[in-house]
Amino acid sequence: MKIRFTKMHGLGNDFVVIDAINQPVELTAAQARFLADRRFGVGCDQILIVERPTQPGVDFRYRIFNADGSEVEQCGNGARCFVRFVVDAHLTEKQEIRVETKSGIIAPRLEGNGEVTVDMGAPILEPARVPFISDSAELIQPLAVDGRDYAITAVSMGNPHAVQVVDNVDTAPVETHGPIIERHPRFPARVNAGFMQIVDRHAIRLRVFERGSGETLACGTGACAAVVTGIARGLIDSPVRVETRGGYLSIAWQGPGTPVMMTGPAVAVFDSEIELPK
Repeated sequence: MKIRFTKMHGLGNDFVVIDAINQPVELTAAQARFLADRRFGVGCDQILIVERPTQPGVDFRYRIFNADGSEVEQCGNGARCFVRFVVDAHLTEKQEIRVETKSGIIAPRLEGNGEVTVDMGAPILEPARVPFISDSAELIQPLAVDGRDYAITAVSMGNPHAVQVVDNVDTAPVETHGPIIERHPRFPARVNAGFMQIVDRHAIRLRVFERGSGETLACGTGACAAVVTGIARGLIDSPVRVETRGGYLSIAWQGPGTPVMMTGPAVAVFDSEIELPK
């Protein structure tokens, strides 16, 4: 089966974007892993599928597959690439669209300067809904990693995050602790592990070990979760400039019950076609 695709990225967090409206696409987990493979396939952190909506009042359905073939609920950098793709591919004439995801409706908007703003919805801090196993509803929770307790905050931005504050992201144990946190038994759906360094009241640095993909150059939902954590803990104030290894995002959050707004770039790299194994 041959499929057409577009390679895109948001701050180096890269995607294979597939139009499943104008061509038949039914990916298996093995085919998703093949596409994501950087040696034998195209290479990407996630695969984004553009589909027709299944409910009224929305423009598209958006499905996300990690590099390991697992389907996930949400992807912030992918959401920005999604709206850039559907506008450039003339699938819509709207500059702001409503998109159905596995975790709910998001509303990305293409700005006049080419950047994209996404209403990521209100964050969830209740442990059971993240989901995170805990007897306490406290904002700061101990998490045992490699024989030591670390202070984390569990946040859902449509997908689960464990955010911890570190002195320096350059020396943070992302490669060693990230995989342990990702599969920690207290996170039954696995989790994205975020390591946040406070720069000042309106700036942070961030690294994220993503569930099913490993460390990426940027994580949009991870940036949102980190900013929510920092504001809720009283460490930073909105808006916040988030420095990732791939570049910068702007995140704004006005507090509990309000949506997180994320603004950043979305770049198309090339269009091509590939034959998928059966």
